[in-house]
Amino acid sequence: MWKRNGLSIVLFALLLCFLGGQVWAGFLNHNQELAELHRPALNLWGYLHSGHFISATFENWESEFLQMGMYVLLTVSLRQKGSAESRPLSHAEEHERIEPGRTPWAVRKGGLWKTLYGHSLAIAFMLLFLMSFLLHLAGSWRAEVDDQLARGLPPPTCWEHLASSSFWFESFQNWQSEFLAVLSLVILTIFLRQKDSPQSKPLAAPHCQTGD
Repeated sequence: MWKRNGLSIVLFALLLCFLGGQVWAGFLNHNQELAELHRPALNLWGYLHSGHFISATFENWESEFLQMGMYVLLTVSLRQKGSAESRPLSHAEEHERIEPGRTPWAVRKGGLWKTLYGHSLAIAFMLLFLMSFLLHLAGSWRAEVDDQLARGLPPPTCWEHLASSSFWFESFQNWQSEFLAVLSLVILTIFLRQKDSPQSKPLAAPHCQTGD
């Protein structure tokens, strides 16, 4: 099991580890902020339902799914000469490798099912992005409502919060960093290598070689 699924197991374990760290640190930080405002502290369960936690969590997930979804789509038709993250510049250099095994059901079925399956990765990322965006909006709005009520000010409607600069600041500060990370990977793999990594070209490959 470890040999076949080690990568996903380690990544899932790291996700749980850092999510747990976020929950605990955010719980302590938020209760400290509440204490400074002379407001009652939340228990851990209450914190998990708070706008503070929901907004912070899905604000980041939203940007991750946007990054991966756009990367999947952009690499279909766009190229970067020399990058390990790009398909070859010429279609003649591409060789589709299909190992022996059972063909996916949607491909065997054909028609609409095959068409949808052919775009299912991008569709999944876009749906995950939309879900995360809406949850970010809901959490951010709830946090803003709590803050405004604590200040004795009228709380905004969800639509007013959606149109506010504060909400889009939260989103854009994450979106730009995600595309910076992808751009760095695309450019750095032209010149740099990581032995045995599928994200890197072979050590002896010339810088002008695109893909693996």
